[in-house]
Amino acid sequence: MGIGIGIDTGGTYTDAVAYDFDAHRVRAAAKAQTTKADLSIGIGAAIDALPRDLVRSAEMISLSTTLATNACVEDKGGRARLLFIGVQPWVVERYGAEYGLPSDGEIFYLDGKTTAAGEIVRAPDWKSFLLSGAAWIRDACGVGIVDIDAMDNGGALEKQAREFLTRTWNIPVVCGHELFSDLNSLRRGSSVLLNARLVPLINEFLIATGTALRQRSITAPVVIMRSDGSLMSERFAEQRPVETLVCGPAASVIGGLAIAGEKDCLVIDMGGTTTDIAIVTGGVPRKAKEGVDVGKWKTFVKGLATRSFGLGGDSAVRFDGHGVMQLEPVRLMPLSVAASLWPSVTAKLADLVRLKPQGHPLPLHEFFCPQKDISASPAYTDAEKSFCQALRGGPLSFAEAAEAAGTSPYNLDMRRLEDEGAVLRSGLTPTDIMHVRGDFTRFDTEAAALGIAFFSSCLAVTPATLQKMVYEEVERKLYRAVVTVLLQDQYPSLAGSLSASAGLDELIDTTWGTARRGRGRGLLGLSFDTPAALVGIGAPIHLFLPAVAEALGTRCAVPENAGVANALGAIVGSIQVTRRVEIKPQYSIEGLTGYMVFGESGVVHTIDQATAIEEARKACRVAAREEAMRRGAQGEITVTTDVRISAPKTRDGEEVLLSIRVEATAIGKAHQVG
Repeated sequence: MGIGIGIDTGGTYTDAVAYDFDAHRVRAAAKAQTTKADLSIGIGAAIDALPRDLVRSAEMISLSTTLATNACVEDKGGRARLLFIGVQPWVVERYGAEYGLPSDGEIFYLDGKTTAAGEIVRAPDWKSFLLSGAAWIRDACGVGIVDIDAMDNGGALEKQAREFLTRTWNIPVVCGHELFSDLNSLRRGSSVLLNARLVPLINEFLIATGTALRQRSITAPVVIMRSDGSLMSERFAEQRPVETLVCGPAASVIGGLAIAGEKDCLVIDMGGTTTDIAIVTGGVPRKAKEGVDVGKWKTFVKGLATRSFGLGGDSAVRFDGHGVMQLEPVRLMPLSVAASLWPSVTAKLADLVRLKPQGHPLPLHEFFCPQKDISASPAYTDAEKSFCQALRGGPLSFAEAAEAAGTSPYNLDMRRLEDEGAVLRSGLTPTDIMHVRGDFTRFDTEAAALGIAFFSSCLAVTPATLQKMVYEEVERKLYRAVVTVLLQDQYPSLAGSLSASAGLDELIDTTWGTARRGRGRGLLGLSFDTPAALVGIGAPIHLFLPAVAEALGTRCAVPENAGVANALGAIVGSIQVTRRVEIKPQYSIEGLTGYMVFGESGVVHTIDQATAIEEARKACRVAAREEAMRRGAQGEITVTTDVRISAPKTRDGEEVLLSIRVEATAIGKAHQVG
């Protein structure tokens, strides 16, 4: 018998499954709360809930997580820096925001130039950088380096910059050419900066997993899912955490298809922080064409074409400046969960309800909860450390937090501590509504009811009305997300404008109102429908997806084990690697004179096209196989190659060779079933 354990750590829950490779079925499944302060506790609890004999016989541990996805949606992560070489600042200022690049001091610019063969013509001014870059790099957790010409020179300047940075400041550094071979320097910069920001997050996850496994004497090899649904080794993930960018959503798609059996569908995974949607046609998930986009970030990460929306069971229920209830794309710890960990939360909420401060503009019912000890970290101010010290006795209400910070509640701002995970905010969420309605009652229902009572009094509505409002808002936002994905798929040329159109959101909302209540019909009627089934996975999805399916005139499928589909997807993947080599023709006045083959080991010159293609094939196959093995592939590895020639015709009908691209794909298993 061959058993594998799949573990998925989300923002709210950590799931685990024991999968039988021989019988191709789930033998057991479990769920535990994710413990942000120490992830190993939640991971260990999920493992302990599985039958011990299955865990002991496990031959492989496979991981997935939405931690990277959630960090991007909420714009959180470590303090990282991006070094651009040869990129003009005005280009980033004008176009960088389109790719998620920051406009503040996270980016440093250096000048430099090389030949196509990698010979350095003009080296960056390292002495000047040593003086001016010290303050820029002081509190960084990592640095990404992108040279605009790295794809043509083998990364010569990036390698030189890495050597200088590691020797001078002893800081983790990654070069753009080692991650991606695509040409857009701004998208490459976004990808590399994001990789640096995710290093502490994913390393913390891997260390926590290792701790949980060692404590239970589990020695099976560990792999982690990539964003394209394939697997990679633990060591590879440590170096390239950006490859996990949508590994959680990818795992949900793979797992959802495994248990649903649908051919044409949308796989919709609702967790605590995000809702992830993927389109499947003919049983095959769509892949992102250029790279994965999450939140504001546009990257070159190769992955499944999933869209992530800030909508989940732990989304913040708040009111705006006009006293209107809204659901924000930010995760809060539900009041019911906070009260189960710290009973003082319930008592403080009861005191708040007794005061009845109707119509108060501040979220007085929210709490600041302790997460990490930052007392020894030089990256935080004395005021921030003092505030975290005040939380050691337990959560502080909004008003208490302002007093501890020595400021007015109206001026309280702890966003940096929240963004970096040192402090976690607790407040009203759909999960709390679920507790009062009886749909989910795992935690403190009394605290949830008190939070609802206070919030409803601020809005001057009854608690029952507020509960209905929140559920309907989740359904409306889920409907909008599904329709947006379908529209962008149907009309790809409009994808950019569709994603940023407030008018489109209003139009979609109108069709939701028409479908649900028959409202909004005037001289023009409009509705959306789809023949694709909606496959729902994730713990709360069964509460909201049926209404969306009905509005779209289709059926909803929430299969067995839908709540742990991510963990299942993590264990049934394989390792797949694609490597690319570019061949560029060389021209002179006399015409075509030869070819340059840009392999990972250097540039090869040849005068014959067939020889150039054969050299590229060899380089690709070797690189793909070695990379597959580095990611953890074992046993037989299958390698295939593909050649694509770009030779457009002139007006006279003559073909002009521009480039030849050779790709090799290696596929292997991360486990050998005994």
